[in-house]
Amino acid sequence: MAHAIWNGTINFGLVTIPVKLFTAVRENELHFNQLHAKDKGRIRYQRVCESCAKEVTWDEIVKGYEYEKGDYVVLSDEDLKQANVEATQSIDIVQFVDLDEIDPMYYEKPYYLEPEKKGRHAYALLRDALAKANKVGIARVVIRTREHLAALKPNGDALVLEIMHFADELVEVGDFNIPDRKEAPPANEMKAAQMLIGTMSAKFEPEEFRDKYRDDVLEMIEARAKGQPQKRAAKKAPATSKVVNLMDVLQQSLAERKGKGTAKAPAKSEAKSNGKTGARKVKVKTA
Repeated sequence: MAHAIWNGTINFGLVTIPVKLFTAVRENELHFNQLHAKDKGRIRYQRVCESCAKEVTWDEIVKGYEYEKGDYVVLSDEDLKQANVEATQSIDIVQFVDLDEIDPMYYEKPYYLEPEKKGRHAYALLRDALAKANKVGIARVVIRTREHLAALKPNGDALVLEIMHFADELVEVGDFNIPDRKEAPPANEMKAAQMLIGTMSAKFEPEEFRDKYRDDVLEMIEARAKGQPQKRAAKKAPATSKVVNLMDVLQQSLAERKGKGTAKAPAKSEAKSNGKTGARKVKVKTA
């Protein structure tokens, strides 16, 4: 059973629901240690002060913010906790908004909320009311001394707290050279693109997809640990640099899809395959 990383309440109006917060994402990253190639000893790092060149223990280390070059203001953990006098062990809903109003770019990380025994009825009521209204609660919550913007939304039987980015954390799209919506593509290209999308459309089955790189590395590690020969990955064909017309590429893609019917999610065996589709990589010249 996972351990709660936070205990508190959901507050909206005069309603209070005691809950526990659990991470909704399982980290599957592979972590490697740095070793001495000669004897496979672990490499350790020392915390050395650049002023006195001496090694420093953890109890001698403090947090400092460089407000000017070389000048720091030191802050303790207690200082950071006191920085927001309104910070409480609560998820304070400040407004309800339509789910469709929120740009997915704002979402950062999801957490599950589990109700305490005495809060189960109110939890279910809030979940079902949000689902029926197609609304989410926009809230403020403090986790590990930092205040976050968050969206409280129903997800099946659960209420999920989705930590969000603040508006000033997102890079403006205007910073990039992106085609304007007014630059409409030719009608024949649009029709062909929509037909291709239709032939490749399928119901999303997330469990059918796996992290192929992680699986391959773990297979390599297991084989090497057992002293077994390693499988060599097939070499990929070099990408052609041939420049073709976009319409030609769309028509060729449709021709290759003809007879295959509606796309299906890859079978589990395919999800572990080498990922080749047989499609050629080409540079496209637009009309």
